Amino acid sequence: MKVAWEGVYPAVTTKFTEDDQLDLAMFETNIKAQLKAGVDGIILGGTLGEASSLLDDEKDELVKATVSMVDGKVPVVMNIAEQTTKGAILAAEKARNNGASGLMMLPPMRYKASDHETVTYYKAVANSTDLPIMVYNNPVDYKIEVTLDMFEALSECENIQAVKESTRDISNITRMKNRFGDRFSILSGVDTLALESIFMGANGWVAGLVCAFPEETVAIYRLHKAGRYEEALKIYRWFLPLLELDINAKLVQNIKLAEVYTGIGTETVRAPRLPLMGAERTHVIDIIETGLKNRPQLPDYLNL
Repeated sequence: MKVAWEGVYPAVTTKFTEDDQLDLAMFETNIKAQLKAGVDGIILGGTLGEASSLLDDEKDELVKATVSMVDGKVPVVMNIAEQTTKGAILAAEKARNNGASGLMMLPPMRYKASDHETVTYYKAVANSTDLPIMVYNNPVDYKIEVTLDMFEALSECENIQAVKESTRDISNITRMKNRFGDRFSILSGVDTLALESIFMGANGWVAGLVCAFPEETVAIYRLHKAGRYEEALKIYRWFLPLLELDINAKLVQNIKLAEVYTGIGTETVRAPRLPLMGAERTHVIDIIETGLKNRPQLPDYLNL
C-alpha cells in the first residue's frame, strides 16, 4: 500500500498483558479507535511502542497483526532502530515480508556515528529495500542530527521520502523547504510543536497523545487543512497540557495512563519500565482528568 507521508500517523503504544505477553486484543481496540478517528497511517515500534523492549518475534507478530487489523485502510510503517547496518537491513527485510508498507528509520543506535557513517548507513538500508523510508531526525534524544547536507546526500535514494522532524528547531522546516522544495515530506515529531509545524508547512504529524485522544488529534490536522485555523487553534490550546506528557522521560507511562482514562489501553509496561507511582502519578492523573473535564466538542471534521 502506498505511503503518502501526510496527515496524522500515530506512533502507537504496544499493549502487554499482566504476564508480559503481547495484548493483541487491547491493541486492536486502540487501532480501531485510531481508524475510526480518521488517522492516515500507523507507526509501530517507535519509542512509544517500547521497541527496545520487544523481541524480534514479537515485532514480527505485531506487524502481521496490525496489517490484518487495518485491512488495507491505511499503511503500516515499522520503525527501524538497530545497532548495526546488517541488523537494520535484516529488520527492513522482515518488515517488508510481514506486510509493512513503509519504514521509519533512526540513525545507528548506541554508536555515535559520524555524518558520513550515518549517511552510509541510511543508504545501505534504502538500497536493500523497495519500501519507502522516513528518516527520524531526533538529535535531542538520539544524539545524531541528520543535517541539510546529509539530506542532500540521501536525496540520491528515491525511496528516502520523508523526515520525522524532531530537532525542536521549528525553523528547520523552512530550511528544508527552502533547500529541497517538496523533495521530502515533513512530519512533525514533537506533539507540543505540531500545529506550529503544520502552519510552517509540515505535511503531517507523527503523534503521541493521539494514542489516547485520536479524534482531537485528527480534528486539529483536518481543521487546519480546511483553513479553519481558529477552530484548530482552540482545540490545540486545550490539548497542550496533555501534549506535554509526550516530552517527558516517562512518556510511555504517561500516555498509557491516558489511554486507560479514555478506555482504549492499559497501563501495563514492560520492565524495566514500571507504572507511575506516588506524586508523579497523581500529577499526571490531574492533567488527564482536567483535560477530560474540559474536553471540547468537536465539529464534523471528517466531512470538511
